[in-house]
Amino acid sequence: MTSILGPSFRLIDEVAWEDLARNGGFGSRRTPLLVKGAVRAWPAWRRWSFETLADLRRPDGSDVVFRFQNGLVEQGITRPPLDLPIAPYIRELAQSAAQPQGDDVGLLPSRRLKLLARGEEFRLNWSHMKSFKPNRVYLAQWNILDEFRELRRDFDIRRLWPGWRWTWEFVFIGPANTVTGLHFDFPNNWFCQVRGTKEVVLFPPNQAVHMCKSRKYDWGATLSDIDISRLDEQSRERAAFEHAQGLYARVEAGDALFIPRRTWHAVVALEPSISLAVFGLTPWEIIAGGGPSEVKHLLHKLRLYRWGNCTCHQMPQVQSSARHTEYPPGQRGEHHAHGKRESELSSALVRELTAQRTP
Repeated sequence: MTSILGPSFRLIDEVAWEDLARNGGFGSRRTPLLVKGAVRAWPAWRRWSFETLADLRRPDGSDVVFRFQNGLVEQGITRPPLDLPIAPYIRELAQSAAQPQGDDVGLLPSRRLKLLARGEEFRLNWSHMKSFKPNRVYLAQWNILDEFRELRRDFDIRRLWPGWRWTWEFVFIGPANTVTGLHFDFPNNWFCQVRGTKEVVLFPPNQAVHMCKSRKYDWGATLSDIDISRLDEQSRERAAFEHAQGLYARVEAGDALFIPRRTWHAVVALEPSISLAVFGLTPWEIIAGGGPSEVKHLLHKLRLYRWGNCTCHQMPQVQSSARHTEYPPGQRGEHHAHGKRESELSSALVRELTAQRTP
């Protein structure tokens, strides 16, 4: 396998929830921050488990069915989404979550993390991304707080994030080795980890020249063509990526991570996880940037803007290299087709795709 150096990293700034509250709370900030233990102070810490969420039912008693993401979508080919009941899927995660995790797993295993000093520069173990395939079926962007409004009382986001702003809340539930590819979001984001552990790599906006901006469309986000699961196959993207300087966060159950708008980031789950992402914009941010984003979304739905090259619709297997991905001078993207799944998943296949390791 190709040896992958990757970007250089430093540990993210972090603060204990008690210290943050004691010192006046979260103020105006434009850099990432990890708040240890923030979610532990909320009712969700006691009430949200895989078992309790699997027991949710619609008012008429019927099963909750949602559209699942079918593998990695931010890079490569978008596979057709899957409409599945959530209960069997989440119960499978509850069983796998009971299995202990070793301290030698991940981009930065916990054993090595404990030896790093604050401010020390280090590299990640990108070979970890070849120990599994990023094909996990993922319950992503579930608007659970709109569907079950009584659950809003379980998250005291205003205490963590005071001030008036419009917010969008989405839950992400998935197995170990679920990957969210490299991208940045238009809004600010509080990423709240309720169960499980995730690794997050972040790059401030000034690192955009190394991020290989993609033309693939995703509502509210800008994507990169750097596929962190296939760096060994992307020589040009890998060369650009190695010049980047980033931050690393290990977001454990009970933590909350602030990701400022336009901060590039990617996420890798180490364990079965339940996460809540709270996206927020102030009135001025909505006026300044919300209009253009909505126009693009409308044009996309009318098939006038990047139709067939997006995260929301199934893509053809063969992508033309003429999509003109934006790269640093002298570099050009490589495109690789991925297989697509066209049939409904049986419960046996769901168990296979939520397995922690590829057989």
